[in-house]
Amino acid sequence: MTNDKNSKSIAILGAGAWGATLANLVRANDHQVRLWSRQGTLSLEMVLKDAEIVLSAISMKGVRDVALLVKSFPLSPETIFVTATKGLDPQTTCTPSQIWQTEFPDHSVVVLSGPNLSEEIAQELPAATVVASKNTAAAETVQQVFSSSRFRVYTNPDPVGVELGGTLKNVMAIASGVCDGLHLGTNAKAALVTRGLTEIIRIGGLFGAKTETFYGLSGLGDLLATCNSPLSRNYQVGYQLASGKTLTEILATLPGTAEGVNTCRVLMQISQQQKITIPITEQVYRLLETEVTPQQALDELMLRDIKPEYHQ
Repeated sequence: MTNDKNSKSIAILGAGAWGATLANLVRANDHQVRLWSRQGTLSLEMVLKDAEIVLSAISMKGVRDVALLVKSFPLSPETIFVTATKGLDPQTTCTPSQIWQTEFPDHSVVVLSGPNLSEEIAQELPAATVVASKNTAAAETVQQVFSSSRFRVYTNPDPVGVELGGTLKNVMAIASGVCDGLHLGTNAKAALVTRGLTEIIRIGGLFGAKTETFYGLSGLGDLLATCNSPLSRNYQVGYQLASGKTLTEILATLPGTAEGVNTCRVLMQISQQQKITIPITEQVYRLLETEVTPQQALDELMLRDIKPEYHQ
């Protein structure tokens, strides 16, 4: 144990690839880290004891249950929550940070998101990320904890925008995987990613996110990383669908969770309730539901009514 006054006690919930990678980043900065998972040997109570930062890296489906579990243990009012989960709750369409903030209204909640493929970070390749909160001091504390010569951390005052960038790009990554799986070329991919960003910004507006956030690391940056990497689980889903595999077959062999599959379904609920047009997401959804083939989905997008790029 270190006696450095700047050393923080950090609880990380979720010991998958992302949770383990984040744990290694903070350990390298001489912080005390305890890692919790349902399968682990440490109890949640033990992991949370005296924690100054509680970081959640669990998959979307577990967020609400774990937040309620954490609530049953004593925490300092100064404890900062950090969420590093990318997804939307199917029941409420809430983001993970909205769930944590609802359960812990008096605590600061910080979102951590960016172009962060965990495998590359685990190999100590350079990366950058964004930590966002309505509480600037909390974001700056988390920035200090994670920053290093191989992991550059920026702060941002738009937590929901930062969080949505990381969540919504997973749907576009599925579409990108399809694009590459069908060997449609660089022009098609560039068009897809650019129009995908337009769609992400449109959805972000419904949540009150700032447009400029989506042009930053947690938006465009994460979109580029995930849409261009075979390391991305969501990209793999699309690529393998284009190769003729069924979604059930793909998910059975995929390590970890492809959050884009669930996110796509939630976005279709939002689109129907709010009457917004999200053509790429809609075709990804129809493909996942086996309503169309990859080629039919492409034709639907290419043959939509022609229109201006921007509405004046």
